[in-house]
Amino acid sequence: MHILYDLFIGFGWTPNVAWWADFAVFSLIILTVSWLLRIIARLILVAIFHRLASTTKTTIDDTLVENKFPKNLSRFVPYFFLSSMIGLWANGNVEVENWLGALIDVYAVVVAIITIRSLLRTLKHELQQRPQFKDKPIESYIQVVMIFLWGIGLLLSFSILSGKELVYFLTGLGALSAVILLIFKDTILGFVASIQIAVNDLVRIGDWITMESFGADGTVVEINLSTIKVQNFDNTITTVPTYKLLTDSIKNWRGMSESEGRRVKRPVYLRASSVRFLNDQELVALEQVDRFRDFVKTKRVEIQAYNDAIKTDTSIPINGRNLTNIGLFRSYIQTYLEEHAAINQNLTVMCRQLASTPHGIPLEVYAFTTDKAWKTHEGISADIFDHILASASFFQLKIFEFEQQGVV
Repeated sequence: MHILYDLFIGFGWTPNVAWWADFAVFSLIILTVSWLLRIIARLILVAIFHRLASTTKTTIDDTLVENKFPKNLSRFVPYFFLSSMIGLWANGNVEVENWLGALIDVYAVVVAIITIRSLLRTLKHELQQRPQFKDKPIESYIQVVMIFLWGIGLLLSFSILSGKELVYFLTGLGALSAVILLIFKDTILGFVASIQIAVNDLVRIGDWITMESFGADGTVVEINLSTIKVQNFDNTITTVPTYKLLTDSIKNWRGMSESEGRRVKRPVYLRASSVRFLNDQELVALEQVDRFRDFVKTKRVEIQAYNDAIKTDTSIPINGRNLTNIGLFRSYIQTYLEEHAAINQNLTVMCRQLASTPHGIPLEVYAFTTDKAWKTHEGISADIFDHILASASFFQLKIFEFEQQGVV
């Protein structure tokens, strides 16, 4: 009561006790009536929208209800009621009437922004249901519009309360531009990044991305103005600043998902000391392998013809041409991969020998599984290498292992 009394003194008008009592009672009545009107309007509007939602095939009305559009729309009823009661409410005092009118107008600005926000959320939901917009960062653009609306609403509120033109405050923004840029630096960078991400199609919602600098390795579930949410494979959520997608290294696995297969690229290391030439008896044993019989026979005939042509002494294996166990093993793996039902033969299928390392001689499998599901892919890869590891000894080769206490 004392605060309002001092406020009225500031207006240059001193109300008497009777006026103040009437004003307080009338304010309580008006506010109570406006609150009741808002409840009635909300019940009516919600009922209407629910009826529309149940009778129409479109989902827009359902989404409007979910985003509280009818409830927010009902808030305008108290505004119209209070606006009509200002003259009676102020009881003849012009200053009080002006202040009440200003406060009610500010209320209308806030309600309008909240209602528009409900519409924008409905628009976002409807667009995300369409295939062409499902993976686009719509949330970023909605947030930009909301920031703009709240900024305009704040300026309008200052203009209404101060009684000065909106241009006056817009002019003052020029002097505060440096401060605004500093405060909203991440927001501005995020907005620019969102546009570049959408235009260049760098990341979509649903993409599997990896960002080692942030520990993110999973599916993108949301792209908004400030952050990108990544659901990792352990179901944890990692948030990455949107603009970091343009400045930091990122691996997007979309290309793998859209391709015809998922890559297997893994070496098996062989002991260099186990590499040697094979004699005729060992070659005859390899000819018993069904998938490898024709290859070994063809190679033996080819090499024999070459050595006979140059009349070399084949009792010494390094003379002329001869077959090595590592070369035949590599060819066997190649044949095995080419006959494997789970390997896509339309893509690269290769077993190659890489440069020797301190861990042995690597034979690398490079192929693509037809099934791209992670669990199935890993199962196929494991089966392939189970067979390769078990087959090495048949070619008189040893898998590399570190020696411990003189034992291999």
